[in-house]
Amino acid sequence: MNALIIFVLLLALMLTGMPISISLGLTVLTFLFTMTEVPIDTVALKLFTGIEKFEIMAIPFFILAGNFLTHGGVARRMINFASSMVGHWHGGLALAGVLACALFAAVSGSSPATVVAIGSIILPAMVRQGYPKSFGAGVITTSGALGILIPPSIVMVMYSVTTNTSVGKLFMAGVVPGIMLAFFLGLTTWWLARKHNYPRMPKASWGERWSTFRKSAWGLLLIVIVMGGIYSGSFTPTEAAAMAAVYAFFIAVFVYKDLKLKQVGKVLLDSAAMSAMLLYIITNAILFSFLMTSENIPQAMAEWITGQGLGVVTFLLVVNILLLLAGNVMEPSSIVLIMAPILFPVAMKLGIDPVHFGILIVVNMEVGMCHPPVGLNLYVASGITKMGITELTVAVWPWLLTMLGFLILVTYIPQISLWLPNLIYS
Repeated sequence: MNALIIFVLLLALMLTGMPISISLGLTVLTFLFTMTEVPIDTVALKLFTGIEKFEIMAIPFFILAGNFLTHGGVARRMINFASSMVGHWHGGLALAGVLACALFAAVSGSSPATVVAIGSIILPAMVRQGYPKSFGAGVITTSGALGILIPPSIVMVMYSVTTNTSVGKLFMAGVVPGIMLAFFLGLTTWWLARKHNYPRMPKASWGERWSTFRKSAWGLLLIVIVMGGIYSGSFTPTEAAAMAAVYAFFIAVFVYKDLKLKQVGKVLLDSAAMSAMLLYIITNAILFSFLMTSENIPQAMAEWITGQGLGVVTFLLVVNILLLLAGNVMEPSSIVLIMAPILFPVAMKLGIDPVHFGILIVVNMEVGMCHPPVGLNLYVASGITKMGITELTVAVWPWLLTMLGFLILVTYIPQISLWLPNLIYS
């Protein structure tokens, strides 16, 4: 009964158009002060202790690193390198977009940042080459979603904070699924381009490929610094995020010189605003999680689901449907912070690996970012292409179906996610 009251109250507040973070906070405070005897100082204490986790510090640093890279010419050099490698195939520039999104995802940690950085450069170039605008928009909107699957990933950090799962293992678990999804999106792009006979680029010589690689190497080196540093034990994921921010500043300002020193203040302010927004959502979500736990709701749900005789296969199907539905009304950060504390205990009771469960949630979030009404990537791509959301929704369908097929694979073949972390951490 209490669970019903909490969720009806949360839904009612969200339907008024109130931001999700405030809806969460108001739901918790209203329930605690009217239905329970929890003292007010407990709530205040929970607000502060909830975000005292060291891992949370990684979020503002990854956002800052992503913003430096977006403004610092790294994306353009990655696109040039990707074009030299795959541009001569059918739909060459579109394939270069998929590859460039995968490379940029490995340094930024954010899907919208990947769509902006790669899309704003490659979409005008595709239109000039004779591609339909809708085709280019579909490619970039969906490939940009790789930003939260290929590590480092801000969404993975949030899942880790919520469930106490190792960030290092989650990052490692995202590598194989990230590469596989990039391949499947590329395959879909190639097939459509071949079917419609879209333009190809002249084949680059190995000298040209080496030249574009050399120019993009400073940006690509960030992948080695972050992932290599974490898995060699040189620094924690949070320290890796700080290193990434400092390194991204250095290459954007002093190596590529595409970012002027006078522009650094604006980048810092934009990053601070985005970080504050995310941390505010996290704080309220932690309060919501505290309310759930104090009312014993996740444990009761776990007992009810196991009592119904739901096996792992059915449970994972239900989780996917729930998360895809949630993706219609919420953005990824909020979904992870609200749903993970509820679903995680049930998954553990059924013997599902926490790392596999985390990757499953992230892939669901990717799908949610590419369909209306709240798909963040759709809105970002709409701003770049000047296309309507309805038009964009039609454009992304072939790639969205590919992502849904991939979601089924990741859900029911845990080894896709677990093979690499098991190999490294065994």
